[in-house]
Amino acid sequence: METHPQRREAPGTRAARSHGSVEPERGASAVTPDTGFRLPGTTRRVPATVTVPIMAALAFGCFTIFRTHAAGIKGGPAILYGLCAAVVTGALGLYLVHFQRTMITETRAVSYGALFGVSMGWVYSLGGESILKSTGFGLGMGAVMFVVSLYVFRGHRVREPHGLHRPHTAHHVPHHAHAAR
Repeated sequence: METHPQRREAPGTRAARSHGSVEPERGASAVTPDTGFRLPGTTRRVPATVTVPIMAALAFGCFTIFRTHAAGIKGGPAILYGLCAAVVTGALGLYLVHFQRTMITETRAVSYGALFGVSMGWVYSLGGESILKSTGFGLGMGAVMFVVSLYVFRGHRVREPHGLHRPHTAHHVPHHAHAAR
């Protein structure tokens, strides 16, 4: 029978580990890498958690302008639709990215799917489609975004705020337990 030496720990570390602190050996990363857009003439970077939602909101605003223009709304009203769509989705995207570290994986994927699905369903309705058809399109796009974001979040677990999930492995039976049978 093997005996394992006990680890010596500093006083209070065992209690700290058992009360909700993040254990680095599980893969949780408290610090995100410094990726982002560098402002010209400065040494500071705008973090990716700000630039990505803003760029996505601008792209969505341009898509909204295109969709409304194709539906027959010309000039100022089309630009106003696009500007409003960019501001609202940008604010919701920044809010979602800011609080995503507090969400579990599935909740985060549902949040991204809901934001994308509602946005795409609304833009689809601007083309003169029926409410039922627009709702179906939004649900379909939201489901696709849910699956894609769940795949991305589960595939990059090291960057998840809660770390790796415990792997499902067969229970290990000690060697001396087999001999007793």
